[in-house]
Amino acid sequence: MVAGLAVLPMLSAAAHASGYQLREQSTTAQGNAYAGAAAGGDDISAMFFNPASMTQFTGNQADLHLTYIAPTAELDGAVASTVLGTSIAGASSENDIAEDAMLSSVYGMWQPSADWRVGVSLNAPFGLATAYDRGWVGRYQAIDSEVKAINVSPQVAWQATPWLALGIGAQAQYTDATLSNSVDFGTIGRAAGISGAVPGSRSQDGYSKVEGDDWGYGYSLGAIVEPAAGTRIGLSYRSQVEHKLRGDVTFDLGTSGVGSALAAATGAFRDTGARASVTTPATVSLGVRQRLSPEWTVMGELDWTEWSVFEELRIEFDNAAQSDSVTDENWEDTWFAALGATYRPADTPWTFRAGVAYDQAPLGTGNRTPRIPDGDRYWLSAGASYQPTPWLSVSAAFTHILVQDTELDLSTSDTGSTFRGNLTGNYENSVNIVTVSAKLRF
Repeated sequence: MVAGLAVLPMLSAAAHASGYQLREQSTTAQGNAYAGAAAGGDDISAMFFNPASMTQFTGNQADLHLTYIAPTAELDGAVASTVLGTSIAGASSENDIAEDAMLSSVYGMWQPSADWRVGVSLNAPFGLATAYDRGWVGRYQAIDSEVKAINVSPQVAWQATPWLALGIGAQAQYTDATLSNSVDFGTIGRAAGISGAVPGSRSQDGYSKVEGDDWGYGYSLGAIVEPAAGTRIGLSYRSQVEHKLRGDVTFDLGTSGVGSALAAATGAFRDTGARASVTTPATVSLGVRQRLSPEWTVMGELDWTEWSVFEELRIEFDNAAQSDSVTDENWEDTWFAALGATYRPADTPWTFRAGVAYDQAPLGTGNRTPRIPDGDRYWLSAGASYQPTPWLSVSAAFTHILVQDTELDLSTSDTGSTFRGNLTGNYENSVNIVTVSAKLRF
């Protein structure tokens, strides 16, 4: 845990499962594209996906996993206009708006008796980070977006019968968020009748940034059955975690005088407190692992994520003169499906893994925003482990994710978007992930 806490400051959030979920919590499971993760795995990191999986391991153990995530999201052909029909000048392309990330996960397990296991994990299960130049044409929609969630989970597992294991865990989740965008004082000023206001003028732009954080709490449940030798079936549930983020919003009124005139006339656009409600989704996971021979094991996974809880992003301000900032999200529940295989050559310390997966996006063109230009994903993964001694094993895995090209189509008629502008554009996306881990038994 101390090692994990030392690494956590390196964390930079980047969403690389659907939505803003971070599935990258285990090196060994990633080698199989997370196929069969809910049915247990090759080390105690499987407790993230199913707390009952700890019963598959004996003694006291600790795992440290480090993952480097390198996404690419290139924007091209962006066109924007104000609600008054004025073209918004600015860059129409961005080479890469997705930020690379270093992610760590830490696990510990203690075996107090033959049938009981106690564990704890430290993870970052949700996050995103995108950044645009302040001069791009969609600057009133988004500039910087960053969300980080750090989850601490104590867990208990019980081998109830030779064929049934049960597990339960608690979640304490800290979430921190920062969102920013430019403010079109030119269009707002023209609508308010301020002399000299020019719609969509960068020289009259303002800037706003909102920051907030909160602790939320949830739980996880899991069961694993072994109906026959070599067959394992796992079912797990991770609950929603509700957050009431509290923080501040700051405004830069610019130097043109239009923003200052609006602030003086309306009382809005002043630094103030802010709050927002965010609920991270529940997930249900079904995993199957089948040993075909001492050397070969195959596995499959089917996960459901309750993204429909993300109906809107509403930021409320303590300043009564500042109206709520509202973005309709209307996300939909998603499915993740994976198949994988593991090969353990006889009389060697090596293990080899491979897997493929399909990861459904929770949003389409009508409700996609520049903050998360997400699309359906196709995973290709491979990995290996080397165990030189009974007390040490090291692993590595690589994944390439093919992400569907996506489009923006936002309108000033969308809820809360009157002064954000109409915006269209296209993204080309992909992700590379490299992860390493070490397992210690003591």
